[in-house]
Amino acid sequence: MHPNPVFRGRSDARNLAFARDMGFGALIVAPDSAPLIAQAPFLLSDTGDTALFHLLKSNPLWRAAAEPLQATLLVTGPHGYISPDWYETPDQVPTWNYVSVHLTGTLERLPETALRDTIDAQSAHFEALAAPKPPWTSAKMPTDLMARMMRSIAPLRLTIAGIEGTWKLNQNKPDAARTAAAQAVADHGLGLATDALAALMRDPPPKEED
Repeated sequence: MHPNPVFRGRSDARNLAFARDMGFGALIVAPDSAPLIAQAPFLLSDTGDTALFHLLKSNPLWRAAAEPLQATLLVTGPHGYISPDWYETPDQVPTWNYVSVHLTGTLERLPETALRDTIDAQSAHFEALAAPKPPWTSAKMPTDLMARMMRSIAPLRLTIAGIEGTWKLNQNKPDAARTAAAQAVADHGLGLATDALAALMRDPPPKEED
């Protein structure tokens, strides 16, 4: 998380909504000297207190979770380079704008009997976002093939205890400089989802109280 408080202080609800919209992140644990990281889609509960995953059993992170352990889910969104010239004001330096949310808590394996429900819940969530096509369901799979594929994966749950977000969108700059930079990002930004980043820079979410 960025240490400057001007980029912090968004509510848990806003940070959770961002994570839910992204639906994909880096699950990080550090059981030994070096961290283990797995990129994975996830499904947040309606209350935002748990996230469901499934991983290959061959994934070192799944093996490390034989016992419950602390983990962080890192969820990143739009990001991009900001040239000093884009502020249209002197004495500026380059920077990088971004949105990032960290969800920290206890990661544990779920019983393998929970796998089908986990898969179905995840696919139902994302298939609804892919409308108007008819949703895919696991019932469309041949039973023996589905069973064979499921043998290689397993469900996990992160019980969330901490929520932190960084919304670094040039809030520390005068409005005119920030909006000028936002226009440059929209016109020829360097990064990921720069149109979305430019929109956030034009209208950064305010600090909030939970």
